[in-house]
Amino acid sequence: MPVQHHDQDPSGKPDAGTARLASLAFGGAPAGNLYTGVNDADARDAIGHAWREGIRHFDTAPYYGYGLSETRIGDALAGIDRATYTLSTKAGRLIDVDQDRHDRSDGFAVDGRRAYFDYTRDGVLRSFESSLRRLRTGRIDLLLLHDIGELTHGPRHPQVLAQALNEALPAMAELRDQGVVGAIGLGVNEEAVCLEVMQRFPLDAIMLAGRYTLFEQSHSRAVMAKAQAEGVSVLIAGPYNSGLLGSDAGPGDTYDYAPAPPAIKARAQQFYDVCAHTGASVGAAALQFPMAHPAVAKVVCGLRSSAEVDSAVERIRERVPAATWTALAEAGLIEAGVPVP
Repeated sequence: MPVQHHDQDPSGKPDAGTARLASLAFGGAPAGNLYTGVNDADARDAIGHAWREGIRHFDTAPYYGYGLSETRIGDALAGIDRATYTLSTKAGRLIDVDQDRHDRSDGFAVDGRRAYFDYTRDGVLRSFESSLRRLRTGRIDLLLLHDIGELTHGPRHPQVLAQALNEALPAMAELRDQGVVGAIGLGVNEEAVCLEVMQRFPLDAIMLAGRYTLFEQSHSRAVMAKAQAEGVSVLIAGPYNSGLLGSDAGPGDTYDYAPAPPAIKARAQQFYDVCAHTGASVGAAALQFPMAHPAVAKVVCGLRSSAEVDSAVERIRERVPAATWTALAEAGLIEAGVPVP
C-alpha cells in the first residue's frame, strides 16, 4: 500500500527530525489560490522547493482552484522522477468553465471556473481522467472521495452517502484493481461520515482535515481508534486548524475556515502561554502532535511559498521539549490517553 506509516523515533536523537520529515506532506490547496492569489512561478517554486527539501508526498484536489492546484503540481513535478514522490488527489466534484463567474464564496481566488458535486460512477471516472491530465501522470497513489458528510450536504446526506457507497467508491475500487490507483479512501472534515462508511465499505485511508489536531482531539478519537484497529491509514490535514495555531506570534483569526470566535481564540491563547513557558514553538508542536498516533501516516500542511516550506521543514525537525507535552496535558489541553511525541 503506498500510504506508509511513519517510523517514529521518540528518543529525541538528532535523526528524529529526519524521520518526522518523511511524514510531512505538501498540501496543495494554497497552490489553488486559497483565499488569495499566488502567481504560477511562485506556486511552482514552492512545490519544487518542497521536493528538494525532502517532502515526498503531494496532496491536491480538482476543487482546489478548480483544477489550478493540480495543474501547478503537475507542471512543477513534470521533470522529476515519478518514482521519487507520491500523489493524492480527490474525486466527487467536476470542474467546468464559467466565464461569467467571479465568486469567492468557495474560498478560491479564481475566476471563470466552477465546481459542482458529482458522486456518480461516471462522474468519478471523468474526474479521475481529468486529474491525470492536469497532474501529467499515469497513476494516482491515493484517490480520496471528497467532502461527503452531513456537515457538507445537510438534508441530502443520506442520498449522497448512498451514491458514494453504491457508485463512487466501487468505481474507485475498480481503478485500484486496474493498477492506476494505489489506494482509496475519504477526504473529509468530520468523524461521523468516516465511521458510517468504514462499517460498510473497506477503505485503505482517510484524510481528516482540521480534526485530531493539537487544538482538538475529542471530535476524532473514535475514528482514530477504529482506523488503528482496522489498519486504515490516516492522513491529518489542517494541523493548524485553519491558521489558528499557524503563527508563533499568537493565535490566528480563523478556525474551521471561518473567523475564530472569541472563546476559540481564548482557548488557543492557552497553547501559546504553555509553549512560551516551556520554550517550545506552537507551530512545531501543532505539526508534530498528530504524528505520535500510530494510525497516522502523513500530516498534510498547506504551503503557499518556498518560505512556508522552509518554516514547515524547520518545525518538523525542531525538538519540542518533553515538558511541553506534559504541561499541555496537565492544563487539560491534551486529553488523557492521547499519545504525544
